Order: sequence, then C-alpha cells, then structure tokens
Amino acid sequence: MANFTSHIAGTFCWPELCTHNWQQGKKFYCELFGWGSDDQPIGPDTYYTMLQKEGLDIAAMYQMENDRIELEVPSHWLNYIAVDDVEAKVLKAQKLGAELLHGPHTVGDAGKMALLVEPEGAVFALWQGMLHPGSRKLKEPNTMCWNELASRNSANSQAFYCQLFDWQVEAVDMEGMAYIFFKQGNEKVAGMLEMNEQWSEIPPHWMTYFAVENCDEIAAQAQALGAVICVPPTDFKDVGRFSVLTDPQGADFSIIELMAK
Repeated sequence: MANFTSHIAGTFCWPELCTHNWQQGKKFYCELFGWGSDDQPIGPDTYYTMLQKEGLDIAAMYQMENDRIELEVPSHWLNYIAVDDVEAKVLKAQKLGAELLHGPHTVGDAGKMALLVEPEGAVFALWQGMLHPGSRKLKEPNTMCWNELASRNSANSQAFYCQLFDWQVEAVDMEGMAYIFFKQGNEKVAGMLEMNEQWSEIPPHWMTYFAVENCDEIAAQAQALGAVICVPPTDFKDVGRFSVLTDPQGADFSIIELMAK
C-alpha cells in the first residue's frame, strides 16, 4: 500500500495519544497492533513516542502532565487535520466560534500545530506539516482509517466544519440512524452522528478508528491486555464489523474490519 509523504489539506493526518501511563500505554498498543516505537526525549524523563508500522511513523503518544491527571483529565486520542496555513485556519476557526486551547506554535522543523475546541465542544488539532507530514500510512491494517464526530447538535457542527474546511456533506440512513459523511470532492474524509440520551454524560468528541483484519480477534486480544469492550464486535451493513474499546489507561478508540471492496 502507498506510503504518505504529504496530506491533502482538510483531511485527517495524525492520531496522538495523551495517556496517564506512558509505559503501560505503549506496551498495550505495541502488543495489540504490532507497532514499533521510537522514544524521542522532550524533557527530563519525558518522551514523545513515535508509534510505527514497518519503521514508518503512523501515530504518537506521550505522558499526560501530573497537574492534568490531578484535574481528572482522562487519557484520550487527539485527531489532527492537515492544513496549508495553520495561523490563517486558526483565525477562521475563531471567527466561527472555536476556542484556541494551544498554539499556533512551531514543533521544531517538523511542522506547526494548534489545538482547538469547536463550538459544540469537540477538541481537534491542526497540523501544517514541514519535515514531518503526519502519518506515513493510513487506511491499512493497524493504522488509522476513519474519524467520526459525535455531536450534540449535528446541524451546528456541520455548519462549522463545512465553513472551516470547505467540506461538503452526504446524509445517509445507517440502519435507522441518521449519519453524515463529510466529503472533499468525491472523497469521504470523516463521519458524524448525533448523540442522544443514551450517550448520557459523554461529551462531544472525535473518535479514532483503526483498521484491523479481524475485529473479533483484536477485541478479544485487547480485553486480554486489560481493555474494556464498550461496544462488542458488531456488523454494520455494507461497511464492516467494528468495536469500541477503552484502553487500560482510559482512552477510548475504535477498531473496524472493513468489508472488501
């Protein structure tokens, strides 16, 4: 499969895990997905770990700061969207009602980033790649393959993201559930569903999906490694078989065994 040297602006390009226990989290994901790791020092006894497939960076992780853990910030995956000009995109996002949490700032010679929370409450990041484009592999087994927004107000979310990234939408019925595909031209770049009362106190968020070859096997392996199965392996018509998991440190993620095209 193709290796990425750049990412089209407006597409998801990088998943990053902020975890309560960096060592245990690294062990969990490397065992689950067969990833390699490259620990890059960013401070005293602190590392930004590149997670790798076949020696190529496909995700990253780092230890959450103690003060954030004390504030009970949960471990979480963060999704980055590629942009051509991070400063300009931040200004546009703010005009559309987003709040800037961090940045924009330069990450060495790798690129520029910014962290935002959109008007409905979901957090996402922007990445303007320089020497580091983001994930070198996507949409193949054991790499990120899909990103899905769970929103309390899908109409407001649709307006925000379509204005910010010039996305178009395709509304479909997914087994009785209204589902939105965000599109860039003819390419589906993300999905969105509206949260109902069954979601209880779960906040709006972007879910990271990793492709797997066998959903049932990986879900069982994750559970054996200490993960919690939130949604057991479930068939989704014309899409594939998926499961929602919580890793041992508390970060939610999904796996999906896509149907052969």
